[in-house]
Amino acid sequence: MKISIVGCGNMGLAYARSFLKYNLVTKENLLLVEKNEARKEALEKLAIGNVVSNFDATIGGYDIIILAVKPQDFSAICEGLKNALTPKNTILSIMAGIPIKQLEQKLAHKSIVRAMPNSPAQLGMGMTAFACAKEMSMEQLRKVENLLSSTGRTVYLEDERLLDAVTALSGSGPAYFFYIVKYMIEAGIKMGMEPSVASLLVKQTMIGSFELINSASQNLDELIAAVKSKGGTTEAALNQFTEGRLGDTLIKGILAAEKRATELSNS
Repeated sequence: MKISIVGCGNMGLAYARSFLKYNLVTKENLLLVEKNEARKEALEKLAIGNVVSNFDATIGGYDIIILAVKPQDFSAICEGLKNALTPKNTILSIMAGIPIKQLEQKLAHKSIVRAMPNSPAQLGMGMTAFACAKEMSMEQLRKVENLLSSTGRTVYLEDERLLDAVTALSGSGPAYFFYIVKYMIEAGIKMGMEPSVASLLVKQTMIGSFELINSASQNLDELIAAVKSKGGTTEAALNQFTEGRLGDTLIKGILAAEKRATELSNS
């Protein structure tokens, strides 16, 4: 298989490394397109594939072309890519806010997959949801799914519109998690702890709690109840969260993210 990645920022580079790690492509058959000169030079030093600053007509010879550029940069490459494409190419877009229908129209191409990964994909622990154009064959879809699975877990969506919700929930999700961790650490500091101690306590608590969620037979309410005792410290904190409507605020924030994702998709 021959793969080209157009735009090699953090996510593009994460894909390149994962594909090579799992022998999904060879260095000789991996083309990295990066217009930023400093970034291009850094990629060349890594020696993980062929690196160019701009693609030419030869990109049409690649089986899968991954569009990992910023959405606002798509228009700059659209015409050139459209002219180079052949029916054998599969386009995998991870550009936020550009729906499949628009990609089909702009590129005059039918074999398109749209995916929404998140930042833990850089560690091989990502969550990616994807949808595809109606004309995609099962063979093409399986090839793309294998690639995406190399960076973590995947879920296929029949309804592309749900990708806006995915963007809000798991795409942006790491930032919500980091936000909560940040303020838990700040609370530790306010109670007199050294920042390093507060950081260690919170991070390890998060890691351990995640493992409990994954392995325990109880649901989330039962796990909360197992930590909370009547009149105890956990109950005092949870009562404050409830009074401040923390749960409602989190839900409202995620719904606001979904609304913005939908606005971007329709713009």
